[in-house]
Amino acid sequence: MSRREQTGLEDDLAPILPGPGASDYERYLRTDELLALQKTEDERAHHDELLFQVTHQSSELWLKLAAAEVETATVRMREGDLRAAIRLLRRSILCLTLITEQLDMLELMSPWEYTSGVRPVLGHGSGFDSPGWNELRRVVPAADEAFHALRRAEGLSLVDVYRRAQEFEDLYELAETLTELDERAGVWRIRHLRVVERIIGGEVVGTQGTPVELLAGLVSRKFFAELWDVRNELTELAKQEESE
Repeated sequence: MSRREQTGLEDDLAPILPGPGASDYERYLRTDELLALQKTEDERAHHDELLFQVTHQSSELWLKLAAAEVETATVRMREGDLRAAIRLLRRSILCLTLITEQLDMLELMSPWEYTSGVRPVLGHGSGFDSPGWNELRRVVPAADEAFHALRRAEGLSLVDVYRRAQEFEDLYELAETLTELDERAGVWRIRHLRVVERIIGGEVVGTQGTPVELLAGLVSRKFFAELWDVRNELTELAKQEESE
């Protein structure tokens, strides 16, 4: 449909960007390439392959952004720009929220249709090989190190960051933003496990010979363990002060 048909305006804005595509929108976003990344109808072994590919490919894009923003946030932390770091980490948090929500799409596949029609054509494909998730896991430790370097530079223990939050508001908010990032990753793990159990079962072996119950063991993993452990210390300190 032409621009005139859609808007009533003259279709006189010819594309000026290089590359294939009938418009600059298509050229900038590389929609020809993007929309060619899924199997064609003739190539699909089952109708639901399109749903499966779109869901996972879009997840990889959001994870790519999440990892890139965590990496840039780490640079900002090292530069002492905590507000910028927090804003970038919030983008990563939203990326994880979006990939969690879109798992709903996978539950619109019938277990039989998936196991008999889609799963046989995945080869050894497994979420353990997700480039986006593995990249996020790669960049997170540096963010953890950068945060702790900031609090140590202020002469603060982790308990101090929370007990003196009003004094060190940005550092406290950064700690809580990292915790939320970790929480969203955990929610994604749990949701993913439930989707897998709902579709193929919880007592079967995955495409790489990995038992599904192994995923359950990964649910409790945390990126920033110290930020979770400090809650226990704070609770005990509050009890002690109350009893004095």
